[in-house]
Amino acid sequence: MPTITTFIWVFVGGALGSLLRWSLGSAISKRTTGKFPLGTFVINVTGAFVMGLLSTLMAVDWRDRHGSFFTAFVLTGLLGGYTTFSSYELDAVTVYNKQARGVALLYWIGSVAAGLMAAALGWWVAMQIG
Repeated sequence: MPTITTFIWVFVGGALGSLLRWSLGSAISKRTTGKFPLGTFVINVTGAFVMGLLSTLMAVDWRDRHGSFFTAFVLTGLLGGYTTFSSYELDAVTVYNKQARGVALLYWIGSVAAGLMAAALGWWVAMQIG
C-alpha cells in the first residue's frame, strides 16, 4: 500500500509536469502555424524518450539508490503530468473535424510511431550509459 508520502510525491510531480506541459505547449503554439498540433506532438515524443531513458536506467542501476521516490515523483507524477494521451486524442479529432483528414491521420499515426521510436531511443541511450 502506498504511503501518504508517495501520494504527495505523485501529486507534486503531476502538478509540475502539467505546468511544464502547458508552458511548453503554449510556447510552441505561439511560434507555429498550421493545423498540425506540434506542441502536443513534441511534448509526447520528448516525454516518451525521457520515460524510456529513465525507466531503463532505473531498471539497470538506479533502483537501489532512488527507489520509490523516483518512480512516484518523476515517472508517474512529473512525466505522467507532462505527457498526455487525452490531449493527443482531442487534437487528432479537432484536426479531423476541421476537414484536415490527411493532417489528422499523419498526426495520429506519426505520434504513436514517433513516441515508440523515442522510447526505444531512450532505452538505447540508457543502455549505453547505464
